[in-house]
Amino acid sequence: MTTLQASSPWRKTAALLARFGLTGRMLVIAVPMLWLLVFFLVPFLVVLKISVADPMIARPPYSPLFVDGSIQATIGNYAYMWEDSLYINAYWSSIKIAFFSTVLALLIGYPMSYYIARSPEPKRSLLLLLIVLPFWTSFLLRVYAWIGILKTKGVLNMLLMKFGLINEPLIIMQTDVAVYIGIVYTYLPFMILPLYANLVKLDDALLEASADLGAGPISTFFRITIPLSLPGIVAGSMLVFIPAIGEFVIPALLGGPDTLMIGKILWTEFFANRDWPVASAVAIAMLLLLVIPIMLLRMAQTKGAET
Repeated sequence: MTTLQASSPWRKTAALLARFGLTGRMLVIAVPMLWLLVFFLVPFLVVLKISVADPMIARPPYSPLFVDGSIQATIGNYAYMWEDSLYINAYWSSIKIAFFSTVLALLIGYPMSYYIARSPEPKRSLLLLLIVLPFWTSFLLRVYAWIGILKTKGVLNMLLMKFGLINEPLIIMQTDVAVYIGIVYTYLPFMILPLYANLVKLDDALLEASADLGAGPISTFFRITIPLSLPGIVAGSMLVFIPAIGEFVIPALLGGPDTLMIGKILWTEFFANRDWPVASAVAIAMLLLLVIPIMLLRMAQTKGAET
């Protein structure tokens, strides 16, 4: 009797939802969809609206979209962006830095993930804690710490000169090398954790079967381990590449004046030039530059899985 009474309100709720054509699955999906609608789609539409406006010396510094009941929109901001080589060079430089940073993070993170996944349970938990530990410190403080390490009289140069490896300090700060170091260090956990989650589920029986069939450790690694860990490689690469391409803080603190990335261009257009329409057009173009390849990759993965 108690169970029936307890389940009665749930049955009434389910019947009420069914009357309006709603199901429990739809309600579960509605929560993340509402989140995306409020915090992604609405801001995206606002930025898209500003990107087709004209700059004005006013507050806000762009023309309204509707004037006397008619739409006042222009694509001149996008045309100006593609005509100016500054923006093209910034996009290309951002893609190059993000790509090589992702490759370096993969080369460093894969062996670490594999070692953690093959470690015994108590040691594995400790290693994972050490990977996550930097997140407990402010991102800005961690980047500032690299200034003290990489500067001319920093820790790195002092150690290298003390051991006689170099005769004069290396110039690392305000170069692309410092930017690569900062990005790889900052986003390395985002590469390690998806790879670990994939490698820890790897069936040892497959490795044993490969060894029984005469394959050596290297052949087994490239024919069994790497193909089975591709989902983790793709996930980790996307988690590193996407934020790295729009990075602003690391190039601003560790890079030099020649380090050109799209995040710095956006900051300059928004806050220094006060040209919100062009800055919005740059942001929309960067979003499309990231979303379209991801959608194509997702479609290819779905088609491959179905095949």
